[in-house]
Amino acid sequence: MSLVAERLRAVEARIYSAAVRAGRDPASVRLVAVTKTVPVEFVMEAVGAGAKILGENRVQEALSKKLTLDSLKAARYEAGPPASEAGLPAPEWHLIGPLQKNKARQAVGEFGLIHSLDSLELAREIDRQAKKKGIVQEALLEINIASEETKHGIRPEEAPGFMKEASGLENLNITGLMCVPPAVDDPEKSRPYFKELNCLAAELALKGFDMTELSMGMSQDFEVAVEEGATLVRVGTAIFGARA
Repeated sequence: MSLVAERLRAVEARIYSAAVRAGRDPASVRLVAVTKTVPVEFVMEAVGAGAKILGENRVQEALSKKLTLDSLKAARYEAGPPASEAGLPAPEWHLIGPLQKNKARQAVGEFGLIHSLDSLELAREIDRQAKKKGIVQEALLEINIASEETKHGIRPEEAPGFMKEASGLENLNITGLMCVPPAVDDPEKSRPYFKELNCLAAELALKGFDMTELSMGMSQDFEVAVEEGATLVRVGTAIFGARA
C-alpha cells in the first residue's frame, strides 16, 4: 500500500471515529481529498485507494489534472483495471477555491459542487452559464464566518437576504454553506466557528432553504468539524503531505 493510500485510510478512520463520538452516522460525512499542487500520479494513487471526491482551488489546474488523470488511467487500464481498483467509480470534482466571474463559464458543469459562491453577481453568472448548458449547477454559499477582511465569503447576517435573492435562479441550486475559519494552532479554537455555521444553516433551513451540506474542516481541524455537523471535510496535507 502506498503512503498516500495509508494516509487516506487514516483520515477516513479519524472521520469515522469523530462521527461516532458525536452520535452521527459516519456515512453522512464525505471526504474531499484536496489535490491543489499535488502531482497527478499521487492523485491517481488516492483515487485507486478509494478517494471519491477531489477538490481543487483553481479551475484551470482542475481541468488540466482531469484530462491528465483520464489519459493516465486509460493507459494504465489498457489491459483492464487492477483487481484492487475494479468497480471504483470515477471521482467527482469539487471547486473549493475562489471562483472569478470570468471563469464561471469554464467551471459550470465541470464540477459536481462549487463550494465558493460568494456574491450575487457570481450566482447570476453561474445561473446564466448553467442555463446555456442546459444543466443545474450545485453550489454552496461561502460564509466569512469571522468577518475577516482577507477572506472571501459573505457575512453571516447577509445570508438570509442572499438566499432569498438567489432562490429565483432556476439553474443554480444552493445546497448548503461553506466556511474557512481563522488559522489556529489548536483545533478546539475552530469549534465556535463550526458551531456558528451549523446554527446559521439551521436558521436558514427554518426559512425553507435547502441546507443539506456543511463544508467545513481541513487537515488541522476536520475531526472537530465532523463533531459539529460537517457533511464535507476538505483534507489535503493529511493525505498528500505538506505542499512544496
